[in-house]
Amino acid sequence: MKFRFSTLILAGALVTPGLAEAADKTHQQMMAEIRMLQEQNAQIMQTLGGLADTLKTMTAKIDESTGATRKGFADQGLVINGIADSMRVLREKSDDTNVRLATMTQEIESLRQAIQSMPAPAPPQPVGDPTDPAAVVTPPTAPAPPAPSGVSPGKAWDAAWNDYTSGQYDLAIQGFEFYLRNFPTSPRAGEAQLNIGNSYYLSGQFKEAIAAFQQVVTGYAGSPAVPQAYFKLGQSYEALKQPDLARRAYETVIKEHPGSPDATLAKQRLDSLNKKQN
Repeated sequence: MKFRFSTLILAGALVTPGLAEAADKTHQQMMAEIRMLQEQNAQIMQTLGGLADTLKTMTAKIDESTGATRKGFADQGLVINGIADSMRVLREKSDDTNVRLATMTQEIESLRQAIQSMPAPAPPQPVGDPTDPAAVVTPPTAPAPPAPSGVSPGKAWDAAWNDYTSGQYDLAIQGFEFYLRNFPTSPRAGEAQLNIGNSYYLSGQFKEAIAAFQQVVTGYAGSPAVPQAYFKLGQSYEALKQPDLARRAYETVIKEHPGSPDATLAKQRLDSLNKKQN
């Protein structure tokens, strides 16, 4: 009995170191696996932290983009509203302008009819020394009939100017003569007389144009239309093949109005005349 127990103890002693060694290996293996799991968990946590930061950044950018988009829509809405208001104002102004144009057209047409119904004066004729480009004696004229009621200098001018710029020179002459008869002291009287001469000139009536331009020079000496009247006198004399009188007219505007644009044009015409003569 004692021998058997001893044998068992001896066998247990021999077996125990093997079991202990196996248990130690298992323990080491488990610890290694635990450390591996801990490292993997740390990596996972680090990755999650990075994803969380990325998500936070993306969320902030999305919020910022959304805010900018909303602001952009709001700004576009303000711009669209502003454009709509501007279009409305322009439409109202356009309607008002159309109404005013229609009214002015009716007034100008009524004034034109009134002018045409009046007896037109005879075309001016040059009187005086024919060798002097500015020599003219204006014959006395009959008293002018009163202007139609409600006709202002501005309306009378607009009616005549509209005919002049549209090439209706006969009507323009009547209109500017009407203007001079009814508003002889107007600051634009000299210009009106100049436009009468221009209308004759553009119609090819050069003798009548000369008489009209001479009236600008003698009757409206202080008018800014005088330099152009001298220049147009020169052109009219050229058209009538009278270069000497044309030259005198050009020399006059150069001498008396040296700083005017018409003096520059007159110098060019003088050069041309001199070249032709040579």
